[in-house]
Amino acid sequence: MRLLYTNEKIEGSVVVSLSDDRLVKDIWVSFLSPHFLSMRALLPSHAFPVVPQDPISHPFQFESDFSSTRSVSDFFFILGKRRILQDLQLSWVSQKGRCLDFSGLPYCKPLGGIKKSAENLGELLMGDQIDNSPYRFQMNVNESLYLCTTSPLNEHEVKLLKQRTRDLYQVNMILDNLPVLRIAKQNGANIQWTGFPVGYYPPNGEDDYIINHLKFKVLVHEYEGNGVEIIGTGEGMDVISTVDKKKASGFEIVGFEVVPCSVKYDPEVMTKLHMYDKASPVNCPTGLDKAQIIRERERISFTYEVEFVKSDIRWPSRWDAYLKMEGARVHWFSILNSLMVITFLAGIVFVIFLRTVRRHLTRYEELDKEAQAQMNEELSGWKLVVGDVFREPDCPKLLCVIIGDGVQIMGMSAVTIVFAAFGFMSPASRGMLLTGMIILYLFLGIAAGYVAVRLWRTIKGTSEGWRSISWSVACFFPGIVFVILTMLNFILWGSKSTGAIPISLYFVLLSLWFCISVPLTLIGGFMGTRAEAIQYPVRTNQIPREIPARKYPSWLLVLGAGTLPFGTLFIELFFILSSIWLGRFYYVFGFLLIVLLLLTIVCAEVSVVLTYMHLCVEDWRWWWKAFFASGSVALYVFLYSINYLIFDLQSLSGPVSAILYLGYSMIIAIAIMLSTGTIGFAISFYFVHYLFSSVKID
Repeated sequence: MRLLYTNEKIEGSVVVSLSDDRLVKDIWVSFLSPHFLSMRALLPSHAFPVVPQDPISHPFQFESDFSSTRSVSDFFFILGKRRILQDLQLSWVSQKGRCLDFSGLPYCKPLGGIKKSAENLGELLMGDQIDNSPYRFQMNVNESLYLCTTSPLNEHEVKLLKQRTRDLYQVNMILDNLPVLRIAKQNGANIQWTGFPVGYYPPNGEDDYIINHLKFKVLVHEYEGNGVEIIGTGEGMDVISTVDKKKASGFEIVGFEVVPCSVKYDPEVMTKLHMYDKASPVNCPTGLDKAQIIRERERISFTYEVEFVKSDIRWPSRWDAYLKMEGARVHWFSILNSLMVITFLAGIVFVIFLRTVRRHLTRYEELDKEAQAQMNEELSGWKLVVGDVFREPDCPKLLCVIIGDGVQIMGMSAVTIVFAAFGFMSPASRGMLLTGMIILYLFLGIAAGYVAVRLWRTIKGTSEGWRSISWSVACFFPGIVFVILTMLNFILWGSKSTGAIPISLYFVLLSLWFCISVPLTLIGGFMGTRAEAIQYPVRTNQIPREIPARKYPSWLLVLGAGTLPFGTLFIELFFILSSIWLGRFYYVFGFLLIVLLLLTIVCAEVSVVLTYMHLCVEDWRWWWKAFFASGSVALYVFLYSINYLIFDLQSLSGPVSAILYLGYSMIIAIAIMLSTGTIGFAISFYFVHYLFSSVKID
């Protein structure tokens, strides 16, 4: 629903159409480095700037401009003529990936005290901390206001502010669910960030300057209503008559911009003012001689200006600026180039492979039984392992468990990407994507239990032990994630970070796990016991066939096979990592859907080819190799994440940030291994089944 401000005065300060009686929960703030990082699981996506060089270090380079934005607000308000937009929401995020409480810094506090905002499951897991702030707007009223003057800074406060400035902490604000934009000129081009830094320092300078004056620009679009009214006739029918259109007109907020600057005020003069008293406008940027330096015994005064500007931008287009993908042409060419190259190479391998298999099958079927027996003595290759190809693999229970979890993760990813590609995941709904993924994962436990137990029955020939399989499926991957998150959480607690997962959320996650996921997995496992087991087309010999010695270990071939799926994935992986760790909105799910389809095809082809190569050298232990042939792409994903950490997140400092980054990268790599390995194993299994069902056996 849209946020609508009417032109007519209403008695009382605010009339809200929602029953929870909330005002506009409006400016959300977070702090962190523009280079880094901070963990996506701790921070919202728009908390991070993108460009490594931050022009705020050179205050003279700022030029204000506006870019339109898009999406839908969560609330619908009808406010009076002098509407008050208050409760600007704040949270702070550090360069080291830790959320810190802003109340410890010398900033102005709201008159009614700091109030927490309700958050959904996804926001809590991402570490969003949304609090109110003292900034207050009156609709269509341009004004310059005074907030407060701090007491003289002590040594601790100066050290803290300098540290936040040098670490390039970033402040994000939200007005009507729109993150604030800052646009600057750099090398003749407009560079866009969300938020603004805590302060800045000149190149090669020793002094630090705090941002204490904000020039807000709010773009509004005048809303014209239907101008109709329902009038009762007393005859059981209603008549619609046209009334004054101004009755239903109002304004929609379609843009939110800020120009930050540092201003040196006379504290003796400013302390005579009260909060929200009129203040003199400031021309930003100012010179360093007029900027507010950070040092002991200094008193910092905070002011802000707000300007409302009418815009032709309509409500559906207000998120366009946030969703623009820089280098879209490069993105397109990169994806298409990878698509063409990988498809071409995979097609050649697949055609050669089909011709080879077809020729072998044709020769084998044309021979009579005596000739086949003689041929078996003379020929070598996959035909000689017919009595061993379906022999029980090593660790069959573990194989069934990871295949079940892989089905669950792959299904969750596919459904989420499809829904997002068709526009069902709005970036305006913070945490919606992660919440949806969790819900999908929980309910796909039925599919995981079914596949795992049915595979177990196929391998063992009995349903005995299906409960143990189902429990293991329900606890394997979630257990790994739970252990890693718990370890990272202890690190965050030790760092006194507000981004740590609260104990209450742990109980919620455990409740969802054991009250929804586990029962559904058990139900799926029970359904798997009722399903018909897959019948092998050939009998298995009692004595296993000896595998010939090889010149090189087979695991080298398995590891090398992962490079082809990685070649399909790594370009999009770069954009995803930049979105997660550098704070851009990722909204090109159409690209991601194409890459997912391409990755699925390549994983299937790679695993089938590798399985065939192993069978040709009389190696009948193909089960795990088929899984890791495509699942080994996770190793390259993790190595690429380390490379990205070293070369693209160069401002990362401290072991805490590195541990957090690597911990979340490990979770992602494990999920990719399970999902891609499952694709390769499933296709290889049906290929082997088809191949040996085509061979005549006496």
